[in-house]
Amino acid sequence: MKTNLKTRTVLVTGFEPFDGAEINPSQEIARNLNGTVIAGHRVVGALLPCVFGAAIPELKRLIGVHRPALVICVGQAGGRAAITPERVAINIDDARIADNAGAQPVDRPIVRGAPAGYFSTLPVKAIVAALREVGVPSEVSQTAGTFVCNHVFYGLMHTLRTSKGVRGGFIHVPYLPEQAQKGQASLPLEDMVFGVALAVETALRCKKDLRLAGGQTQ
Repeated sequence: MKTNLKTRTVLVTGFEPFDGAEINPSQEIARNLNGTVIAGHRVVGALLPCVFGAAIPELKRLIGVHRPALVICVGQAGGRAAITPERVAINIDDARIADNAGAQPVDRPIVRGAPAGYFSTLPVKAIVAALREVGVPSEVSQTAGTFVCNHVFYGLMHTLRTSKGVRGGFIHVPYLPEQAQKGQASLPLEDMVFGVALAVETALRCKKDLRLAGGQTQ
């Protein structure tokens, strides 16, 4: 679909593979959505390094270049069975494993002197409801962990705090079927691409979130 110079932009980021893996579903989602148009907005899909201290500067650079109306960062949460919009980012790095540069920070603030946490400005319950309505497993997550995903989520919300009208947040996705070990949950790539695209559309169209207990759809 052709776009023009007045088309607004949505930034969707994924991560490179980490912890010895050869693939990361978030990377493939960003790659598949790059160049598409959703609700009149051109999607820029971009890759972030899975590296503390490098991922946030790259995210800030992308925001500065593309001036998006909406930013959704996507990451892998192996073991989860659903697409999970995150509610809150916390100001701590506490890595169970090393990042791709070998760093493994423990109990370190992401931004010294900044708030303990930031809430997503995505309509997380509306996103969950929209995905469930079309049969895509989804639920609100109350924790983005303390690895690079949360690091980026916090950095995003700290950056957007002074950007009037720009909304943002983070979504975790499960393993791909080819990644999952026996008994582990997974989702096909096409379902995840569709789900994140629907999340983008919902966030663009829904200015106020739904008020549903526990993120239930009814």
